[in-house]
Amino acid sequence: MDLMHRLNEAKQTIKKQSTHEPRVAIILGSGLGDLAAQIEAAEVFAFADIPHFPTTNVSGHAGRLVLGRLGGASVAVFQGRMHYYEGHSLDAVTFSVRLAYLLGAHTLIVTNAAGAVNTVFAPGDLMLIEDHINLVFDNPLVGNNIDDLGPRFPDASSIYTPRLCALARTAADEHNLTLRHGVYAWWKGPSYETPAEIRMIRTLGADAVGMSTVPETLVASHMGMAVLGISCLTNMASGILDQPLSHDEVITVAAKVKDDFIALIKTVLTHLA
Repeated sequence: MDLMHRLNEAKQTIKKQSTHEPRVAIILGSGLGDLAAQIEAAEVFAFADIPHFPTTNVSGHAGRLVLGRLGGASVAVFQGRMHYYEGHSLDAVTFSVRLAYLLGAHTLIVTNAAGAVNTVFAPGDLMLIEDHINLVFDNPLVGNNIDDLGPRFPDASSIYTPRLCALARTAADEHNLTLRHGVYAWWKGPSYETPAEIRMIRTLGADAVGMSTVPETLVASHMGMAVLGISCLTNMASGILDQPLSHDEVITVAAKVKDDFIALIKTVLTHLA
């Protein structure tokens, strides 16, 4: 069964059980899933109950799709994501984004937990993604193009929508939050980067590094979705501090900044509603 048939079967299953028509899709990264508890009139689908939807077993990812209203906007919120390092294909990694688009979402807010490469930044900072570097050197658009979703050769000069970046800055100002901005680098994982690799990544111009997001935003841009990316900087990248990295630290720091993160996203949604 080809990808469009799988997507349409998943879409029809949700449409039969849901009264919501989402306009904004949100992907919640490691430790950031608590935002979903704020959703009003929530309808919850376990990933495992959606036909053809891949599942994740990574700590900090609940594996649920929640439909409802948040900040006055109709949303489809994915509590968790698939990662390339789990052995998923890039079609599986980006299935959620394509499904959200078919459900009616034309804006994507993608979030992640990332390591700070820029030494001016600190754990607990939030960073607005202005651009990215694909260090995995693979692309979810490789293969037969689905013309109904987007062009064969999509432009990538403005994947992260300037209008949404401006909204995020305004929202941060309203809450007196410091919102860093910079370039995100996609690292395949699951091992963290070596100190030498982090020095390379900094030289290339990245300010943060993580193991997700880029495939999702490439697919979203291909379909013409407006895209906003926010990184929660949960640790300094390898070699910056004299300490090992751990996923437990990622979850712990993300939990500490969740209130600021939730306030920022809800305010952005209020401006979009």
